[in-house]
Amino acid sequence: MCCAGSRVRGSRAPEPRRREVARVHSTAIVEEGCELAEDVEVGPYTVIRGGTIVGPRTVVDAHVLLEHTTVGADCQLSFGAAIGGSPQDQNYQGEPTRVVIGDRNVIREYVTIHRATGEGNVTRVGDDNMLMAATHLGHNCEVGNRVMLSTLSGMSGHTIIEDQAIIGGMVGSHQRVRVGRLAMVSGYSKLSQDVPPFSLVDGKPARVVGPNTVGLRRAGIGLETRRALQRAFRLLYRSGIAWPRALEMVREQLGSFPEVSYLLEFLYRTRHGRVGRQQEVANQ
Repeated sequence: MCCAGSRVRGSRAPEPRRREVARVHSTAIVEEGCELAEDVEVGPYTVIRGGTIVGPRTVVDAHVLLEHTTVGADCQLSFGAAIGGSPQDQNYQGEPTRVVIGDRNVIREYVTIHRATGEGNVTRVGDDNMLMAATHLGHNCEVGNRVMLSTLSGMSGHTIIEDQAIIGGMVGSHQRVRVGRLAMVSGYSKLSQDVPPFSLVDGKPARVVGPNTVGLRRAGIGLETRRALQRAFRLLYRSGIAWPRALEMVREQLGSFPEVSYLLEFLYRTRHGRVGRQQEVANQ
């Protein structure tokens, strides 16, 4: 037995933990005032400026431009991405705004994301999203979690994309459009009005085809709820019943399902928006 303060023969003091250092290529430029977590990787000819903050384990590939942006942990920013540039908005007067990106996002080649208009505002991307090659998010856009934005799609300013939505390739949106949760937008579609949650839409302009059956199943939505949503979509879009009465019938018959209740709330807001966009009311 050893006494207090005694040293056990052969024991060693623990070695101090080595501090990791961000790996920044010699040709990259990181301006003063930017913050990189200790294990960030930055590739050749990348420029990081404007008070940008990059979180742990994020990898920034070659020829990326990051400015006025906060990036979370475990993100992948691919070749040629340009994030945090000034908004393409004539109302912008140089006021301080940012892009805020969450964790575990994959941002592929030549993606562009513009910072917001309006002092203190942000263009926001949540967690676990994939923005495929050459996609664009305009100023003041908001993207939720687990969203997929497919190649060459462009979202105009103030567009909101809710959780788990999928936007097909080469889709374009009007400003202030809202895409509901778990919606699926077919490729080449034109979004000029809000897209209901849980829906599959297609066309120019996009129209509801039916519920996003495959997406609902993959998301783990239960069979009973899926059937309730299918019935709701039939009443709303296939029955020929006048819209106010169809909404009332869905609420009376299926409103106990939280997903149906949310669908109805979304549709009521959209109906009272200008030209089918609920944000047009919210921002008057």
